Amino acid sequence: MASVVLSEAEKLYIVHGVQEDLRVDGRGCEDYRCAEVETDVVSNTSGSARVKLGETDILVGIKAEMGTPKLEKPDEGYLEFFVDCSSNSPELEGRGGEELGTDIANTLYRVFSCENSVDLKSLCINPKEHCWALYVDVLLLECGGNIFDAISIAVKAALFNTRIPKVRVLEDEEGTKEIELSDDPYDCIRLNVDEVPCIVTLSKIGYRHVVDATLQEEACSLASLLISVTSKGAITSMKKVGKGSLDPESIFEMMETGQRVGKSLHIALQKILDEEETLGTSRPKVGFLG
Repeated sequence: MASVVLSEAEKLYIVHGVQEDLRVDGRGCEDYRCAEVETDVVSNTSGSARVKLGETDILVGIKAEMGTPKLEKPDEGYLEFFVDCSSNSPELEGRGGEELGTDIANTLYRVFSCENSVDLKSLCINPKEHCWALYVDVLLLECGGNIFDAISIAVKAALFNTRIPKVRVLEDEEGTKEIELSDDPYDCIRLNVDEVPCIVTLSKIGYRHVVDATLQEEACSLASLLISVTSKGAITSMKKVGKGSLDPESIFEMMETGQRVGKSLHIALQKILDEEETLGTSRPKVGFLG
């Protein structure tokens, strides 16, 4: 992961500020940076989104392809995650970027392992034979801290934007089944993302914890807690990262903060997604993908 080098004096300044609930950029401990969310930014995908959270820049594209259901879940479709971090900085080229990408992908698999996160049964076309597989490609364009939260926001926005063609299963007299795709590009399936969790990362700095840490704040934190939270405030998974330790009291406090902040994050994100939806194709394209 991208990192910065700070002097002891700079670290002390950040830590003391956090203790007073006043961070270097003026935010409180539970405040996110300004986020920009844009959907439908890549034309050759079933759904896409770009999220800028402070200096962190994430692009997600989703492709729906027909596949065969997995043996253990013959009546469901499935999601596959691939994360590319190599475009971010020279230190993430090669093995370093691969390890980070694998770690992020494994975290996403864990977050979406909850049965209710996405209705995978709606992706089944013909049990045991055909289903939709959603390939979620995540590209880390720039890292300015808190990449897990930004990626989870971008994945949820891209899933909201995803449109899957409607299909019919036709069977002839001999019992042979054929798949017929609808000719109407607007005749499609939309995914329900109400239960899709977002990740809230809480970084322990001194005796307090902060959300949406910058690179400088991450350099002052020895341990962080990644919590995936639904729009109703339910925690679906947790993961501790960093070399430091967390005492039980801190973990419970961080869980309460994660639930509270996570619910607010979902409300703000859904409002933006609904606004973009009402604009349709008339909305202006921004950024280098416009």
